[in-house]
Amino acid sequence: MILLRPARQDEAALLTALCLRSKAVWGYDQAFMDACRAELTLSAETIRTCLVQVAELRGQPVGMAQISVDRTKAGLDKLFIEPNFLRLGIGQALFTWAEEAAARAGAKTPNIDADPGAAAFYRRLGAVDEGTVPSGSIPGRVIPRLIMKI
Repeated sequence: MILLRPARQDEAALLTALCLRSKAVWGYDQAFMDACRAELTLSAETIRTCLVQVAELRGQPVGMAQISVDRTKAGLDKLFIEPNFLRLGIGQALFTWAEEAAARAGAKTPNIDADPGAAAFYRRLGAVDEGTVPSGSIPGRVIPRLIMKI
């Protein structure tokens, strides 16, 4: 059974490593992954100031999601699943948490700046395309922006 709980500040390094392993499933080379490292890094401060949720299975973290909220705007900053635990409903559970947490915080149109490989997952869960935005890690690269329904 999947358990969702708030992240702890002492899990920053563990969750960063999880994000990097998850991002790598799309087949990116080491130079790409190195360029993404800063954007995928969680700090204790991030965990303290943002909404970060961990999915556990049998007591082990197997996924995480992070949202940031600024008044009526919210963003799904991260949603990553351990590669060996894909397709078990963990991503959907974290996405549902993110939608509900954003709504509780007063967000009207939460957005997702998605990896192109993950965009179809978000669409299956009801997110809709809004356009593209510059990558936060790779100069010149654009990625899909989707809007969550709440």
